[in-house]
Amino acid sequence: MKRALVLVALLLASVLASGCASVSVNASVAPNLDLKTLKTFYVRKLSADERGIEKLIADRLSKMGYAARSGTALRPSEPVDAVVTYEDRWMWDVTMYMLEIKIFLRDPNTEFVMASGYSSRTSLVRAPPQFMIEEALNKIFGLPPPVSSARATE
Repeated sequence: MKRALVLVALLLASVLASGCASVSVNASVAPNLDLKTLKTFYVRKLSADERGIEKLIADRLSKMGYAARSGTALRPSEPVDAVVTYEDRWMWDVTMYMLEIKIFLRDPNTEFVMASGYSSRTSLVRAPPQFMIEEALNKIFGLPPPVSSARATE
């Protein structure tokens, strides 16, 4: 009887613990969009953002070989192929961590969402914002996922 209780307790603990570790990365691209035509990006800062996420997105796009800049203006001062917007969500679990990031590539004239990417990681598999941004952008552009060993603690 004692052994059965221990077994049930271990099974319950493993089920509960596995529910806390979740990673979700996905993307959607408009069927008529050729991503190869996009070369220049303007990342619009989310007004409530105090963490500089717009700069991290612009930096990642630059590392991917694109011309990218960021700012607070609703419209870029110079023509671009896409305006990038984002939504970030943060959570507290001993420290603050990024729970999810949604990145949207928008038509600069109409604001139509041409493509979007999403990365979500719960506390047990958390990653720095730079890594999650890279995950979402790689998914949008059809690139392999970033190497998980590159994840550094915040």
